[in-house]
Amino acid sequence: MLAGLWNVMDDAVDWVAEPVRISGPAAIGPRDTPASWRVETAHLLRASPGMPHRFGPSAQVGFAHGQQRTAQSLVATLATRAGLLVLPEDERQAALERIHEFLLSRPETARGEFTLPMQTCALRAHRL
Repeated sequence: MLAGLWNVMDDAVDWVAEPVRISGPAAIGPRDTPASWRVETAHLLRASPGMPHRFGPSAQVGFAHGQQRTAQSLVATLATRAGLLVLPEDERQAALERIHEFLLSRPETARGEFTLPMQTCALRAHRL
């Protein structure tokens, strides 16, 4: 059996979806939310044309959990994302400031620590 795990932000929660929207694809990549992860990994283990099949059908599943964060720690984590690191410095700082301002404006995230809703998404397939 082969299994891969991804920890993603649960954007089904409205206040989690907003930083995803305002930061754009630079901060939140194509496998960083449950819905986008499902799309991006749906065909990950399928054989390329002309290549032998190595794995049977894959299964996807998600497990909800949370991470303790502050507005500052979440922004610091997002700042390490590859998409943000390659932006020109002024664009990078502007995106991080928009996210930080948003987090400070929400009652769920403005007062110290909060739980960031997450999912661990798993992709599993059996070797043929």
